[in-house]
Amino acid sequence: MELSLTGRTAIVTGAGNGIGAAIAARLVAEGANVVVADINLENAERQAEALRRDGGKAKAIKVDVVKEADVNAMVDETVAAFGSIDILVNNAGLTRDMRITKMSEADWDIVVDVILKGSFNCTKAVLPHMNERKWGRIVNISSRAHLGNPGQANYSAAKAGIIGFTRAMSLEAGRNYITVNAVAPGIINTDMIRSLPHWEKIKENAEKTTPIPRVGEPEDVADAVAFLVSERAGYISGDVLHVTGGRY
Repeated sequence: MELSLTGRTAIVTGAGNGIGAAIAARLVAEGANVVVADINLENAERQAEALRRDGGKAKAIKVDVVKEADVNAMVDETVAAFGSIDILVNNAGLTRDMRITKMSEADWDIVVDVILKGSFNCTKAVLPHMNERKWGRIVNISSRAHLGNPGQANYSAAKAGIIGFTRAMSLEAGRNYITVNAVAPGIINTDMIRSLPHWEKIKENAEKTTPIPRVGEPEDVADAVAFLVSERAGYISGDVLHVTGGRY
């Protein structure tokens, strides 16, 4: 399927590794110019360099999505490099998992701020550019955890908030032919989840209980995002696409 992304410019936050890196690679493969945005510039540079070696157009930018000034500078730098912003993927996020009785205010704040405030800052900064061009695609990365996970009150709340934010923004932005959707991954094989001490048990359980009996790969999420940001998805907005292997 031709996705018609050649010449489009995308910002992917949290793209230094994991799901974000896979999304950036998929969009570059479809012909898009991609900003690999991450708080860790070393990771971002490494990913961007790999994409350029493969013939893609990619630029690394360091950004703390919680800081409005950082986000505005990223947007200015993107426009200076590529001339426009057509696609935004709000992927930056992190976890601080523990039962709520042991969760500090700082543990709550950092997870909610990076996921929700970060998405707010980035969306607010790119929308004027999309409005001007009367075209845009925004995909917010939620999680199956929006349905609730024990030990993830902060993360589940933030990812549920992403869905509400997505639906509100789809109503605000639609008049200018800008779509806003969410993708909600399930258990995905990333460095972060493999670093958990009980990773093998998680993997074994997923293979036993998921209707499609395997864990997901970052590329599974990237394929879903690539479709939603394409010309082919121009009449889909305010929706949530679960990439979970059928696990709810």
